[in-house]
Amino acid sequence: MAVYRLCVTTGSYLKAGTMDNIYATLVGTCGESPKQKLDRVGRDFAPGSVQKYKVRCAAELGEILLLRLHKERFAFFCKDPWYCSRICVTAPDGSAVHFPCYQWIDGYCTVELRPGTARTICQDSLPLLLDHRKRELHARQGCYRWKIFAPGFPRMVDVSSFQEMESDKNFALTKTVPCADQDDNSGNRYLPGFPMKIDIPSLLHMEPNIRYSATKTASLIFNALPASLGMKIRGLLDRKGSWKRLDDIRNIFWCHKTFTTEYVTEHWCEDSFFGYQYLNGVNPVMLHCLSSLPSKLPVTNDMVAPLLGPDTCLQTELERGHIFLADYWILAEAPVHCLNGRQQYVTAPLCLLWLNPQGVLLPLAIQLSQTPGPESPIFLPTDCELDWLLAKTWVRNSEFLVHENNTHFLCTHLLCEAFSMATLRQLPLCHPVFKLLLPHTRYTLQVNTIARATLLNPEGLVDKVQPPRQDHKAPPPSFPSQLCTPGELVKYLTAIIFNCSAQHAAVNSGQHDFGAWMPNAPSSMRQPPPQTKGNTTMKSYLDTLPEVNITCSNLLLFWLVSQEPKDQRPLGTYPDEHFTEEAPRQSIAAFQNCLAQISKEIRERNQSLALPYAYLDPPVIENSVSI
Repeated sequence: MAVYRLCVTTGSYLKAGTMDNIYATLVGTCGESPKQKLDRVGRDFAPGSVQKYKVRCAAELGEILLLRLHKERFAFFCKDPWYCSRICVTAPDGSAVHFPCYQWIDGYCTVELRPGTARTICQDSLPLLLDHRKRELHARQGCYRWKIFAPGFPRMVDVSSFQEMESDKNFALTKTVPCADQDDNSGNRYLPGFPMKIDIPSLLHMEPNIRYSATKTASLIFNALPASLGMKIRGLLDRKGSWKRLDDIRNIFWCHKTFTTEYVTEHWCEDSFFGYQYLNGVNPVMLHCLSSLPSKLPVTNDMVAPLLGPDTCLQTELERGHIFLADYWILAEAPVHCLNGRQQYVTAPLCLLWLNPQGVLLPLAIQLSQTPGPESPIFLPTDCELDWLLAKTWVRNSEFLVHENNTHFLCTHLLCEAFSMATLRQLPLCHPVFKLLLPHTRYTLQVNTIARATLLNPEGLVDKVQPPRQDHKAPPPSFPSQLCTPGELVKYLTAIIFNCSAQHAAVNSGQHDFGAWMPNAPSSMRQPPPQTKGNTTMKSYLDTLPEVNITCSNLLLFWLVSQEPKDQRPLGTYPDEHFTEEAPRQSIAAFQNCLAQISKEIRERNQSLALPYAYLDPPVIENSVSI
């Protein structure tokens, strides 16, 4: 008689426990154990519990290859989902084998788990394991289906809403893998060599990193409702027309002010802060260093000499590498639509900037189109104050559009969804790359599905606050067709993890801070760009900015996406222990130590800054695109 000891951990999620009967079968190289019920005195499988059981066999099973968990009805009770975190199996000789699970098991089914040791297909030689790998990927590809979002965009998960998944027969909890094997009288197909039907969990229950937890959902609602109700009560969400005074904008979010929102409100019209945002704002990807001026921007030394001063000239600064260009060519001929029944306008400006001897980045010249000429004047800091302010505001509008549609939505949300889908479809749970990337896919599919259903759909919130349609921004970046060396794989995986975590934090977390003062990030412009100088008044300036209700709707969006809900998992935090070997555990510990040192340096540096920058402090970076 051989006795194997099982230590079963149930997750601490809401309703993670189950009243259903749980059975276990161990499969080894020398045979398999009888199916045995896991039962002890008192309640089994309560949320957060760690319970021990014994499985008795006639003889030792050899190397443990698989653990089957069988979930069946208990008495007359309805089926009850169970969230299993992990199971540790201790053999008669005292050796332990860890089985990560970290998934919901719903319905009455059998789930197979492999040991936590990471293995590539080259390391699997047994037909049983090769077949298990093949069936797992077949099941995943049936659940996670590709769909085209728009021509030229990365593909997305094939579902319009997560509610649809529950009613879609293709995601039924009793769905079986199609195979050329025997049928029973009920028409259910069985997997080759197995006595029981293997259920495929629905997308909602396959992994907890797909669906928002109850904690995160409640937190989102708590963040959104008070702000929206406050605006609704004051009539701001229904008020059309121009702002009467700039100061009136201060009162929109009077209860949601931060140090940064106050700083932006005070300094937004200063040239130094305008330049600062190219490096430290939410879209720090636009600058290109120039060695010569493009022909489409005919700026002369005489135009900028008053700002450069007597000790240098434009050509000298170009040679020194101190002249930069922000070119919004991507917005040229962007299609626009109406807001509040009024035509909106978009420009494709060119903004020339100079890094002065004090290390301050300053705007030198702004041209509000890609084509120079008499109807496209070059605006300068020496122009009248309101002309120069209006020109900068047009650039800030272009910043908003490029940031939201390209830098933020396309280059983080959509690309990370493609990475998430490819990981889930192409890699089995035992693969080391799957274990590495899975924490960085958490909630990405759901947040993007929610965004498409509520923000990006026709007449959704995005349509109500910004004019360019979503079927226009840039050609998708090219990806390598193959990775030939370990170094290339490391580089590629590093880029994916960075994009899903730090890059998203950099372009998302500061949206409310930098956008709550609307003139600093106007989502739309209601008047065409000026074709002459000297005609701007405060009234014409206010009549160009978004209307009251558009402003308020946009600020609600900023507030919601900038407030990371509860249930966070900061960068480098991996509570789901998919890696069980010592080597990756040591790598994780080293990574966490490195992040802690980076965080210390960031916080020390911020103490000496007039405006601290905390968006890339590791403890506030989420592991994945989850909001």
